[in-house]
Amino acid sequence: MSGPDPRNLHPLPAHPRVVFLQPLAEGRANVTVGRWSYYDDPDEPERFFERNVLHHYDFMGDHLHIGAFTAIATGTRIFMNGANHAMDGFTTYPFDIFGADWGSVHDPERLESGNRGDTVIGPDVWIGHEAMILPGSRIGAGAIIGARAVVSGSVAPYAVVVGNPGRVVRHRFPADTIRTLLDIAWWDWPAERIARHLDAIRGADLAALSRAAAE
Repeated sequence: MSGPDPRNLHPLPAHPRVVFLQPLAEGRANVTVGRWSYYDDPDEPERFFERNVLHHYDFMGDHLHIGAFTAIATGTRIFMNGANHAMDGFTTYPFDIFGADWGSVHDPERLESGNRGDTVIGPDVWIGHEAMILPGSRIGAGAIIGARAVVSGSVAPYAVVVGNPGRVVRHRFPADTIRTLLDIAWWDWPAERIARHLDAIRGADLAALSRAAAE
């Protein structure tokens, strides 16, 4: 009892629109994906990192982290720091990238200007249809990002975010429950343990989940 193989690109043979992201991330030095996170798209889901993760260049040095058990809906766009233009001068035009006597894209000071760091999507996050995640965003575990929401900055664990700009409309659980869930961190359990306690993980009985965690 260990669940589906997270290295299987197409875990649902009858629905090739669903792909596990971990195998797609293999060999990408600037991407980390947790177990069983998936993307759902009827149109070339295998090209997620080419079509949905935008302006992610090795020379920028930023990393995309996607936690385990995250569900990403069709059309989600994750913008990385390569999308930003320097805003500390009179123009935002990216002269450097065109080279010649306009400069070099490898100028470290210019690369650092406006760099917002890594983008981190926590475990057990649900990202809705055509949501946009902006550079340097950090989305906490268990959060829900509504359809077409635009996320910038930090999203607290188990928050529900909607709109443009994205705003928190509520939290899924009371603060003490959220603290307990983060301590339990079921998404880090071994696969066999997760399989044994699916009812507790899927349910709404915190005591039952706590008992499973204490096993």
